[in-house]
Amino acid sequence: MSTTERPRILVVGGGYVGLYAARRILKKMRYGEATVTVVDPRSYMTYQPFLPEAAAGSISPRHVVVPLRRVLPKAEVLTGRVTTIDQDRKVATIAPLVGEAYELPFDYLVIAMGAVSRTFPIPGLAEQGIGMKGIEEAIGLRNHVLEQLDKADSTTDEEIRRKALTFVFVGGGFAGAETIGEVEDMARDAAKYYTSVSREDMRFILVDAADKILPEVGPKLGQYGKEHLESRGVEVYLSTSMDSCVDGHVVLKNGLEVDSNTIVWTAGVKPNPALGRFGLPLGPRGHVDCETTLQVKGTDYIWAAGDNAQVPDLVGRKAGNENAWCPPNAQHALRQARILGDNVISGMRGFPQKDYEHANKGAVAGLGLHKGVAMIVMGKMKIKLKGRLAWYMHRGYHGLAMPTWNRKVRVFADWTLGMFLKREVVSLGAMEHPREEFYEAAKPAPAPAVKAEAPAAAKTEEKAKAS
Repeated sequence: MSTTERPRILVVGGGYVGLYAARRILKKMRYGEATVTVVDPRSYMTYQPFLPEAAAGSISPRHVVVPLRRVLPKAEVLTGRVTTIDQDRKVATIAPLVGEAYELPFDYLVIAMGAVSRTFPIPGLAEQGIGMKGIEEAIGLRNHVLEQLDKADSTTDEEIRRKALTFVFVGGGFAGAETIGEVEDMARDAAKYYTSVSREDMRFILVDAADKILPEVGPKLGQYGKEHLESRGVEVYLSTSMDSCVDGHVVLKNGLEVDSNTIVWTAGVKPNPALGRFGLPLGPRGHVDCETTLQVKGTDYIWAAGDNAQVPDLVGRKAGNENAWCPPNAQHALRQARILGDNVISGMRGFPQKDYEHANKGAVAGLGLHKGVAMIVMGKMKIKLKGRLAWYMHRGYHGLAMPTWNRKVRVFADWTLGMFLKREVVSLGAMEHPREEFYEAAKPAPAPAVKAEAPAAAKTEEKAKAS
């Protein structure tokens, strides 16, 4: 860590907002003007819109993450968690991966902790559910699905087979619809290599409490997405929810009951609960309450943006919606990070702050290979696309939005190779317990069984019989 007397700008969180805000600050900052410190439990940033494609094997998992130390060579990157913030003393408590917690003083603070999966107290969910917020979960889901095909192909028990080939996805937003579309594509391709498993043997179920899926692209494209998934054999149940999933026995509100080894939970997100320990003003849903300048209300040295911030939407409010807030998506996060970085520099130099204002440019979603929906907003005109063209828009937009040219090139290279080479359908489930085989080989062999001696009376009786 730095021992200089320069002001410290502490960035809590190394996700999309944290990475881009730190890069912007470092770019605008004069040499030696301040120390930028980024704290995150992971040493890399994950581009979450690509998680469904990583789960399906269309993109290498390593190409979906950006190493913080490589992208921010002029910043301090600490791998740990900020557990508390003392605003009076301007001190943060850091809990590193190993060792004792310590205090870190700061002069300016950026809150960019992002969001976590929003869950409910559903019996069995904690034990059976699979999230889709991190690259580890995407890799785990891919290995898990392919492992279920292995199980089904190698068993003669029909009940085990049926449970292995039933896949339940809860949540019909971008994450849920894109993930089930990509995973269904992968499972369909993988089934070609199994002798006793076909796509007709599998059952894919998508559940959402709302009355439509993909609300971000509008009702018409959402309806198209639903019909498209149903044409591929996906069962879509709307206006319903999951009551329980104990031991994989899924019970839905509409009365449907199925047994499944695969329950993927993508039913929304919520701000990181750690925000409640920082003493910051929070909105009704737990977001940090911000001004239009991205400054936290009531402060002049703390800024917040992204999924953990409640930022007024100036465009919506000018249109007459007094309760308009910026939605938590990558489009706003990228632009908020730039304004936030500029405002931190302005605040440090005593200059006025700039308001964040951005008009929605639309939304894109991929539903598997060569399939997607897109809504492009150009002024007052909305262009709606579906099918292959929308899928190209989806890949083009997110490919260009991927941080750093290094990762952009690698992602486009993965897509290019995918045009000529078949999809990999190898399950590496042993990655989750890589030492298990070595442990079995190295553990001490059990001591040989020692034959117990017969009692003395029994020996005398045996001698008598022999004589």
